[in-house]
Amino acid sequence: MGKTGINLFDDTRNGFFSDSGSDWVLSDPNHRPVGALFASVNQLGAGFGSGLGSGSISNPPNRDSNNSSFTAQLNDLCTKYSPFKEVEEVEEVIGERKKKKKGGFKLKLKIANPSLRRLFSGAVAGAVSRTAVAPLETIRTHLMVGSGGESTTEVFRDIMKHEGWKGLFRGNLVNVIRVAPARAVELFVFETVNKKLTPKLGEDSKIPIPASLLAGACAGVSQTLLTYPLELVKTRLTIQRGVYKGILDAFVKIIREEGPTELYRGLAPSLIGVVPYAATNYFAYDSLRKAYRKMVKKESIGNVETLLIGSLAGALSSTATFPLEVARKHMQVGAVGGRAVYKNMLHALVCILEQEGLAGWYRGLGPSCLKLVPAAGISFMCYEACKKILVENNNEDA
Repeated sequence: MGKTGINLFDDTRNGFFSDSGSDWVLSDPNHRPVGALFASVNQLGAGFGSGLGSGSISNPPNRDSNNSSFTAQLNDLCTKYSPFKEVEEVEEVIGERKKKKKGGFKLKLKIANPSLRRLFSGAVAGAVSRTAVAPLETIRTHLMVGSGGESTTEVFRDIMKHEGWKGLFRGNLVNVIRVAPARAVELFVFETVNKKLTPKLGEDSKIPIPASLLAGACAGVSQTLLTYPLELVKTRLTIQRGVYKGILDAFVKIIREEGPTELYRGLAPSLIGVVPYAATNYFAYDSLRKAYRKMVKKESIGNVETLLIGSLAGALSSTATFPLEVARKHMQVGAVGGRAVYKNMLHALVCILEQEGLAGWYRGLGPSCLKLVPAAGISFMCYEACKKILVENNNEDA
């Protein structure tokens, strides 16, 4: 019989299943075994079909064209069915997603002026914190002046009975208008004065008292002088239901009926009450932040930690200065509803002590702490968060 054109084992090619009409070899690293095997079978089938009729298998005609066609088909099959490229693409996409997830979404707003950044951050902090605790502020004011009930529950029921949910937020707009600029000025003054008075590393202290204590006192005085008339109007709107139609109407009626000086009634006791509170509040906040940094041995403080530190500072300062706050509220209300008119803060404190005892000085302390403690924490947290968002340039991490 004639010599066949297929060699199953070709020692000269050092390969497997080689055909004399093709140059395919298993040892070739550029071809895939699986795809190439099926391609070789098809090629062999083509060779078998051409030689079966004559009883022998001869080399196929047009060897060069068949070789080029076979190579092209083999490359197409390897490219089409190879899984490695798709795996690489998937790994690349997953890697990009991981990078994005790790980086997170960071909002940055560019404000070049550092003073403007502090003022804006303080205004946002004041508005958010006061709105969040507005119902507690309303209940606290009623308890401090003895209006609507003797306990938090009684005052709450009385407000809900006569005014509904809107009654809990009565005067809140005035409060936000008052607190937003007040908090902005207060935090701005505190941070500016505190940085000026805090000695640098290795320097002696410029003043005999802690810098944050004096800076807090200055902050309290500045915001009180700026916003006291709004606070008085807010107190009147809360207590005197139905007397005033709104903020402007309250201003006009108070000035017309009681005189312009009435807008600053109780300013002196307010300063006496606000200065100790602001001083102790900021001193406690600054001291707790320094202690926390020293404990964890890192400079950055998270939002949750700031919330807790601010709340604790608010609790300490409000408890220490609460009697002065009670006297101030009594003086602001004045002779409304036949109430006593006090000459000064000392007179107010003495009269309250004689009429109600020591408990009168701390009437409303519970709801006051429920309001002041979270308000202080939320305010400090919002302030620090806003400072991180508001940066000098787009590449800065505040």
